[in-house]
Amino acid sequence: MEKLKSTLPNILLSLTVICLVAGVALSAADKYTADAIARSKAVELQNAIRNVTPEFDNDPSEEQYKAAVAEGDSLIVYPARREGKPVGYAVESYTKNGFGGIIRVMAGFDTEGKLLNYSVLEHNETPGLGSKMEEWFREDRNRQNIIGRNLKKNGLKVARDGGDVDAITAATISSRAFLEAINLAAHAAFPGNADAVSGATGFVDGNHTGVTDGETE
Repeated sequence: MEKLKSTLPNILLSLTVICLVAGVALSAADKYTADAIARSKAVELQNAIRNVTPEFDNDPSEEQYKAAVAEGDSLIVYPARREGKPVGYAVESYTKNGFGGIIRVMAGFDTEGKLLNYSVLEHNETPGLGSKMEEWFREDRNRQNIIGRNLKKNGLKVARDGGDVDAITAATISSRAFLEAINLAAHAAFPGNADAVSGATGFVDGNHTGVTDGETE
């Protein structure tokens, strides 16, 4: 085969072919990576839902809907069904009132409003203090455990605000915010419960209130 001469047109042609091949290869790799990431996120979501709801045989993510919890704001609700009948709801909830900012949770309820389980998806709370929320509110000590509480009618409050939930030691702000996210989830799953929205909040316009100088958070 005759070798191409090193002329300007031939060089440009070679560079064009190389760029086209590289572009196609990068595009294919990007699509494969994006598909893999999407599949991984779908599996993570399904596992997060399964972790907080009764056993189901539908695909809650395909039946998801948004429920308004405040003016201009809404949460995603994932209905869990078994043999076509509702068995519970998973709600992806959040608050921006944490000591370190946003706290995201996945909360699960049965059809009667009982909190079955929760998992913390994201937070920036202080290690060893607010970060204890993942386990603190499920431990059977004093008034810490909120699992099994019926939130269809009444929201959760820390004891400092007149409620019956023990806040994380030295982390009242984190505790209020966490309970606020859980309450909002209950309101999204069971609309019309105003107490569930306001029950946990100790904040006004996003500002921390009711905190004494002795509190770390």
